[in-house]
Amino acid sequence: MLSHLTEELGGWRRRCLKAEAELQAVKGQQGMVPGDELVRLRARLLDLERENLDLSTRVDRAREMVQRLQERIAFVEHDATEGAA
Repeated sequence: MLSHLTEELGGWRRRCLKAEAELQAVKGQQGMVPGDELVRLRARLLDLERENLDLSTRVDRAREMVQRLQERIAFVEHDATEGAA
């Protein structure tokens, strides 16, 4: 029982040391964790990723519409040249 408890305590100690090291890595230049600014930047990043996906979808749809228009124009031109001959 005592060895299990010692093992468990060692695991918690390792986790705490790792979390403290990660916190030190995240701290800003003035020794403060950039909480609000970091949250805003992450939210902005998500907004930009969503906007990029939306724009990509819109560009793909526009590309398909242009291709269909080109096909229709080619058909009309072909039909007009055959009618003139």
